[in-house]
Amino acid sequence: MKDGKGKIQAFLSKNYGFFILAVILFWLKSVIAYETQFKLGIENAMQQFLLIINPLSTAVFFMGLALFAKGRRSFIWIIIIDFLLTFVLYANMVYYRFFSDFITLPNLNPKQMQNMGDMGGSVLALMHWTDVLFFVDILFLIGLLIFKFAKPDRTARIRARKVVGVLTLGVAMFLANLGMAEIDRPELLTRTFDRNYIVKYLGMTNYQIYDAVKSTESQTQRALADSSDVNEVLNYTKSKYAAPNMEYFGKAKGKNVIYIHLESFQQFLVNYKLNGQEVTPFINSFFKDKNTLSFTNFFHQTGQGKTADAEMMLENSLYGLPQGSAFTTKGSNTFQSAPAILGQQGYDSAVFHGNYKSFWNRDEVYKHFGYKNFFDASYYDMNDNDVSNYGLKDKPFFTESEPYIESLKQPFYAKFITLTNHFPYPISDEDATIEPANTGDSSVDTYFQTAHYLDESVKAFVDFLKQKGLYDNSVIIMYGDHYGISDNHAAAMTKILGKDYNSFENAQAQRVPLMIHVPGVEGGIQEQYGGEIDVLPTVLSLLGIDTKNYLQMGSDLLSKEHKQLVPFRNGDFISPTYSLIGGKYYNQKTGEVIETETPEMKETKETVSKELQLSDSVLQGDLLRFYTPEGFKKTDPNDYNYNKKTKKKKTDDKSTSNGATSESSK
Repeated sequence: MKDGKGKIQAFLSKNYGFFILAVILFWLKSVIAYETQFKLGIENAMQQFLLIINPLSTAVFFMGLALFAKGRRSFIWIIIIDFLLTFVLYANMVYYRFFSDFITLPNLNPKQMQNMGDMGGSVLALMHWTDVLFFVDILFLIGLLIFKFAKPDRTARIRARKVVGVLTLGVAMFLANLGMAEIDRPELLTRTFDRNYIVKYLGMTNYQIYDAVKSTESQTQRALADSSDVNEVLNYTKSKYAAPNMEYFGKAKGKNVIYIHLESFQQFLVNYKLNGQEVTPFINSFFKDKNTLSFTNFFHQTGQGKTADAEMMLENSLYGLPQGSAFTTKGSNTFQSAPAILGQQGYDSAVFHGNYKSFWNRDEVYKHFGYKNFFDASYYDMNDNDVSNYGLKDKPFFTESEPYIESLKQPFYAKFITLTNHFPYPISDEDATIEPANTGDSSVDTYFQTAHYLDESVKAFVDFLKQKGLYDNSVIIMYGDHYGISDNHAAAMTKILGKDYNSFENAQAQRVPLMIHVPGVEGGIQEQYGGEIDVLPTVLSLLGIDTKNYLQMGSDLLSKEHKQLVPFRNGDFISPTYSLIGGKYYNQKTGEVIETETPEMKETKETVSKELQLSDSVLQGDLLRFYTPEGFKKTDPNDYNYNKKTKKKKTDDKSTSNGATSESSK
């Protein structure tokens, strides 16, 4: 008669025994990962129960496939499938630590994967040594085979009928899981897409399958779209159109436009003092300047595309996609972008960026936007001392950009994309001119140092603009592109802000600065609510361009008809009176939860959902190819060439072309 050890060994030497052990171990570590690595927002006992059981259907079905093999091969396939499922879970863990989101299929686009590869330092910073614990079960299973504790019979095979029964069990478990999820959240799979809910209710692997289905659907939409599809979108944008405020309309007509992209810069940094010292003294002064329109209730609205999403909104007044980045997946679409609109009115245009042009597929998408010049890393001295994190440090970036902006023909439209203030916020002792915070969270602590460095670099550049006479002839727009500190750093942010950093406060912290400096125009604090989607119609209005006939999702922030509703990419929204955050309504003034959904709230939620859906349809169906506003000429990407052809110009070179545009000045 076998002892206890012998019985266990005999059990694990059977296909089904090894399978059951693998399923249990994967299930346990998945639950641990859900509870410790993600913030899924468990609100009731049903959600907690579903969170606990949802990995089981995945493990039973996919590992069950290995039971078709016989003998030792069945064991090996169980381990391989276990590893693949674990890898998906772990990859999402690392991704979530920065993006507070989950990987989608468009993220695996080759060009977007190249971006992730370029993020090497950030990815390493997101990995923890304790992560190896999530692979211990796989090592344990391998050890059982190597040390022959589990001794599979090489000829043993489970009958196909029984294997089908196991797979059927997995499917049945999933359907039961889905049924209970639908009770707690009706129309789970048909509402505005929210990845957090899918993972919480159905599990990581089932979410990835769902995402693949949704991504495949979107890929077919362009082929199926026709000219009639754009009419519904146009009807919506025309109904939302806000007539210009004549106090501001055309006040900047004919002036240069200079965007300064403040990487990862949140509104709370403005006027913030650390140890009694202003973190961003120059930006603070710019914010308070008599000719600066400074918006205090302005929010970023980016999704997975982060910086690329911000650019999409600022240049086109279209939202980024719910999955991945439109820059990489829809970069060859037809656009009616700011540089093209202004280019057809005599403006030169350029982007300045201290990273290589292929990052975020910019070298392709900018051609479709109508940018005449793109000064990427190939135009800068990328020596080891001046490069950090994602590319050229901000100070040498601005300094080396000076001769290039002087080479542009006025009026021009220019955008400077900074890099130093980017997660994980590394900075050398030489560059750090302010002490770090002391929350104990390294990313949060050094965030203030890189923000201070950014502030110093922007000051030097604005001083240059003043010296060269460009400051008084330019609209200068500074904006934060997206959050710098994710909600994964809630404990540190509680210390920084001095209040409980809960879901409501995290939503409030999505404010980013928008400062529009217009020479000769009386500025001041602007308290109206708005977001990045509203910047393009606002700027065009200041330049004297009525946007009524353009397909734009935003509206002029300075218009008296501007509706103060700020949709977020996940379907949440903020307004001056109430907000929808993570499925809950809040009183925007007090932060208190509103228990009952009023008809007005429901209508607002439906409006937000419709707006996001219509914007998505424009990008996914490439609908702008079917509509051209009167007076606008469709952009031809073949007119632009961003290859560097000449050496860098000297500062005193007043040439109006630069070699980057030898084919773009047609």
